[in-house]
Amino acid sequence: MKRLFIFFISLFILSSSYAQDAKWNISKSDHFIVYYKNASQDDISKVVSNVEGSYSEIASNLGFTRFNFWLWENRAKIYVYDNAKDYHLSTGTPQWSAGGTQMARKTIATYPGAQGFFERVLPHEMGHIIFREFVGFTNLAVPLWLDEGVAMYQEKNKGIYSYSYLRQAMGQGNFMNIYQLSVCNIASCSDQKKVQLYYIESLSIVTYLITEFGRDRFVIFCQNLRDKADLERAIASAYNFSNLKELDSAWQAYIKK
Repeated sequence: MKRLFIFFISLFILSSSYAQDAKWNISKSDHFIVYYKNASQDDISKVVSNVEGSYSEIASNLGFTRFNFWLWENRAKIYVYDNAKDYHLSTGTPQWSAGGTQMARKTIATYPGAQGFFERVLPHEMGHIIFREFVGFTNLAVPLWLDEGVAMYQEKNKGIYSYSYLRQAMGQGNFMNIYQLSVCNIASCSDQKKVQLYYIESLSIVTYLITEFGRDRFVIFCQNLRDKADLERAIASAYNFSNLKELDSAWQAYIKK
């Protein structure tokens, strides 16, 4: 479960100069520009196929299919380094990193064969970018648990996270309510069990909102969050909850059943 924490800090670790460190070959698709050096055409074709598939799936998951963000000059960028060593040296990422991103620049970097990149890292990081582009990259009303919950919701193997784990945390008194999640500084947390719980709880809130109330309602919520820039007002305007306390109670009841 350590990788959950890795996803969080990977948002902030890419060097701002990595795109200028060499000349790049370019492959373009509908929503992406893929930059590569000596990677094979098979590798690049695989990247293009996966990123386009992930884009469509994420837009569908969130109900954003009618908002076609990434076209022409607004396409996202994928940098494919030749190998792990080249990737780590050029981006300044630690050895465990399979990919990283710069959200506001809509840029993702990786290398061929990076473990878990297509199944976890790519959809997770693209989830961050697509969601943040919709609600605002600098929108301070967006809590980190919502940002991470949306990103976790895009992972292809998210079904491994069991609700029994959350119910166990409730029974042991370790469970965090929404208010506790909102003030938790997960970046500085050294307790891996707490980090694990934080991410699974965040995923469960987003899962609850989308599966119980539908994607269209989630889109309205995101629009309200973008326009009102206030979490409680955005929730109250989209759902039948007057405040965060009511959402928190309903979400916990959802977990228990």
